[in-house]
Amino acid sequence: MKIKLFVLGLSLGISILSGCNDELTQVGINTMPDTDGVNVRADTFYMKARTLKTDSVYARTTYGSLGEIYDPLYGNLKSDYLCQFYCPEGFTFKHTPLDGKIDSVDFKILYSSWTGDSLTPMRVQLYKITEALPRDFYTNVDPLKYCDMQTTLGTQTYTSFDMTVPDSVRYEKINNVYVFQPSVRIRMPKELGQRFYEETINNPASFKDQNAFNQFFPGIYVTNTFGTGNILNIDASGMSIYYKYTVEGSAGQDSIVKASEYFSVTTEVIQLNRFKNTDMDDLLKPNDSIAYLKSPAGVYTELTIPAKELAPLVEDRILSTMSLTLKALPQENWVYAFEAPANILILPSDSVDTFFKNNMIENNITSFRGDYVASTRTYSFGNISNMLKNHLEKAPGTDLRISVIPVERRKGESSNYWGQTSSYTTAINNYLKPSGVKLRIDKEAMEMRIVTIKYK
Repeated sequence: MKIKLFVLGLSLGISILSGCNDELTQVGINTMPDTDGVNVRADTFYMKARTLKTDSVYARTTYGSLGEIYDPLYGNLKSDYLCQFYCPEGFTFKHTPLDGKIDSVDFKILYSSWTGDSLTPMRVQLYKITEALPRDFYTNVDPLKYCDMQTTLGTQTYTSFDMTVPDSVRYEKINNVYVFQPSVRIRMPKELGQRFYEETINNPASFKDQNAFNQFFPGIYVTNTFGTGNILNIDASGMSIYYKYTVEGSAGQDSIVKASEYFSVTTEVIQLNRFKNTDMDDLLKPNDSIAYLKSPAGVYTELTIPAKELAPLVEDRILSTMSLTLKALPQENWVYAFEAPANILILPSDSVDTFFKNNMIENNITSFRGDYVASTRTYSFGNISNMLKNHLEKAPGTDLRISVIPVERRKGESSNYWGQTSSYTTAINNYLKPSGVKLRIDKEAMEMRIVTIKYK
């Protein structure tokens, strides 16, 4: 521990501070009162860091991913999901199907982007869920506990970039917004749709509420059974039942019209995302120069701040500044290399579970967010002294362990009187897209300075 002590009297305070580094100058000028001397001290200390395996992450969302990909550094990742479908209370078909017959059923996966080779062939397969899904939104779910893997409800081969879609359709815009939404459509047995219709007639109680519907149709498991090298980043999923019905025209003639009923996967029902990471042994080996982040649910970095050692140094003093910037190493340059996560969150390790379950956002007291600056390869969190203050108040006899986690930030915008806009965080979720970054944890990168003051 290196300690630098500055004793500042009233007459010498400003002149001495002006000779210090910029950080201390800023702190001193901002905190020194006009009439009193102030004692300013800067202590240098070193954090420790290590890479830990992520058993699972909390992911209550309708977003997800599907596919499998291998990265030479970060290992293999397989993603799939189990889902229920939202059913309005008292659901009935909007029209009576012609001759009481259903024409077809399909399941559609909508996505906006992907990771990996856009032209590699992949195959998606649907399986029937037979057991009620738990309201446990962690990503280590075992599909075999809930599914009949002998009964398939559909299969489809696809590439994430569909070459059959003409550019005139793919790039069409209305009001400067793209109209085309990439999707994978999986044909399902029309007997399933027939069963739905007949149930609405013969046993409408199955549709009286969501619980009754879940018992009638618990959902499906969506997975890949062929192909590797691509993962879809999914925006939404849903099942459609297609049929025809008749309408009477003004002249008394009958016309046949097409219709459909749609069951979507929404936040009101359960979607369980599963991520299986393998081949990560090298990331978890002891390392005194590099720590890793891999999402989703791969590995994370844990920092340790020596709070026990710092406690007596800040006792009876005002903890003013403790800035944190994490430095990254260059990203890999091979084809389809993982990108660095755009946002990472730091928070005490013992509060990670509560943070995501309670839909919290960074508060700059116990949690801080940093965004990735590619030009400097850094994540900056600003002054995190509040986190240390909070820890010393609650557990002064223990070191502060901080988890570093890739997250997705959702933003809103506000405008001031002069029309200037600024963004603010509306939601923070675990990052569910493939990403990876190497963080420097050598001695230079782990050095931190804590500035405290005491008024005379």
